[in-house]
Amino acid sequence: MRLKSTYLFILIMISLSFTASIKPVKINSVFQLLTTQTEFEAGSDIVLKFSANNDSKPNLYLSNSYGSIILKPIIKRSFLSYLIPKSFGNKTGMIHWKFLSDMPLSGKLNIYSKQEVLTMESYLGPPSIEAGGIDYTMLVVIPTDTYDNPLKDSTQISVKHQFLTNESHDTIYMKNGISYKNIYSETKTGRILISSECLGKNSKEYDVNVLPAIPTNFMITYNRNHEYADGNQITNFSTTIIKDRYDNIVSDGTYVDFFINNASNHVLKTSGSTINGIATAKMIHPDHQDIWEIKAFIEGMAESDSISLVYKQAVLDFQVDFSENHRTLTIGPLKSFMNQMIPDGLEVKLHVYQNDIKIKTLYKSSFEGYTSFKLNLDSFPKNTYTFKIETAGIEKTYQNIKL
Repeated sequence: MRLKSTYLFILIMISLSFTASIKPVKINSVFQLLTTQTEFEAGSDIVLKFSANNDSKPNLYLSNSYGSIILKPIIKRSFLSYLIPKSFGNKTGMIHWKFLSDMPLSGKLNIYSKQEVLTMESYLGPPSIEAGGIDYTMLVVIPTDTYDNPLKDSTQISVKHQFLTNESHDTIYMKNGISYKNIYSETKTGRILISSECLGKNSKEYDVNVLPAIPTNFMITYNRNHEYADGNQITNFSTTIIKDRYDNIVSDGTYVDFFINNASNHVLKTSGSTINGIATAKMIHPDHQDIWEIKAFIEGMAESDSISLVYKQAVLDFQVDFSENHRTLTIGPLKSFMNQMIPDGLEVKLHVYQNDIKIKTLYKSSFEGYTSFKLNLDSFPKNTYTFKIETAGIEKTYQNIKL
């Protein structure tokens, strides 16, 4: 009985062993990259070719700095081919690929630019710099190929610039997609002409203006017809030729302020802009004896020496006549330094007081050497007033005038 049980056990084990031997075996897919080239020129036809040991058709995942895509294979016998789209193959940079299968197969391709120049992208700035050799402008040059890719690093670019009688030729190199050159000013003013060339392709011509540096201190002069304070004539102020420290004449339009301090510690101001380095300004004469101290400034940069002008009294005296019950005051004749009538426009002030309190001030301008004030009844009712008349720095007071 025990022997029979033993035979039965052996038969069961043999049956199980036979069943296990006829179960299907899973065969792993094996792919091998046949394309050995990893660097391609932009615009090339790029095909990744693989060998396969079965009928598996995995997709290929591609990505670069512009985006990503999934490619289906082209099957020929036991080979799989993947054609890289032009949108990926025309742009420089790295392309990463990966099999979308259970086999962890991946890699990368490098696309480099085509070594021929279609366009020369050039940028220059600033368009104006200061003379002296410290300030500079920067030229940026980006030569690009047919597919708008910057040329590869170390590509040579020739930069030429001309200033006055000097011509310079420099070589710069592409790095990280660009090339640049700092072009410094010289001590003279003028215009720098700049161009660049790469692989036989030339850029357009650029120009940079070299302007004068900060102005240096300067002198001022004056010119006037006479020295009398007639309130009519003009005094002209002028600077010497204003230059920078490199002896360049400052740019036209440089603004110069002339400040005038008078004997009353009041400040007058006039101004002018330079033409050929010289600025001029005008100021009307005072209408009374005065002393002026004049100094000019280019704000925050330069200043002039100080000059002093004396203006003599032109009108030495005047008469006042009352008429029409003292309601009409006639001032004149107002005579100037040659005993001639003062030019029209001299200001005359009439201060009216009542009980030592100023109630009104009237203003008139002279005409043909005279001026007059008419005091109407509505503004000045019947009463006793004090009048103070002021013109050309002279004052006359008339008290207890009954209207």
